[in-house]
Amino acid sequence: MDVSPREMALGTQLRHLLELMDGDVAKAGADLGLQDYRPRFTPIVRALVELGPSPIRDLARTISVTHSAASQTVAQMSRRGLVALEPGDDARQHIVRLTAKAQSLLPVIQAEWAATSAAAAALDAELPFPLSELLVALSDALRRRPFRQRIADAALTLDDESLVPFREALARRAD
Repeated sequence: MDVSPREMALGTQLRHLLELMDGDVAKAGADLGLQDYRPRFTPIVRALVELGPSPIRDLARTISVTHSAASQTVAQMSRRGLVALEPGDDARQHIVRLTAKAQSLLPVIQAEWAATSAAAAALDAELPFPLSELLVALSDALRRRPFRQRIADAALTLDDESLVPFREALARRAD
């Protein structure tokens, strides 16, 4: 059963779009000889090119993801020989650096970045409003008022008994 994007919930729509775009970015990368490179590696690679060897915590902050998400991506990259981990100042810290393999792939990766950026700009021009501007506005709105708070506020306006535990949890949190 095919479901129209209009019938999907917001989160499902966003994941669907990301899967479509990431899938095609990965295919374009494979066409360029980057079979073992995933689009999710790009923010880490870009940060390491800009910052040089860095702790996972700094990479996570730079690319706006959780430490856990950055750590998982770094682990995948390490298994593919794209990054190496070295001990940091203490036992809990790991410094990530690009390997010679990743360095040798940088010209192709950077060409793919440029083509992907140009394609995104062309897509923006084709839409009734630029997706890139919408995403920035969405991020700003969620920083001002997190989605969890928006859910809580909406739950308080709905007359649905199944939301009682949620309302009680909100009341306890407000105390």
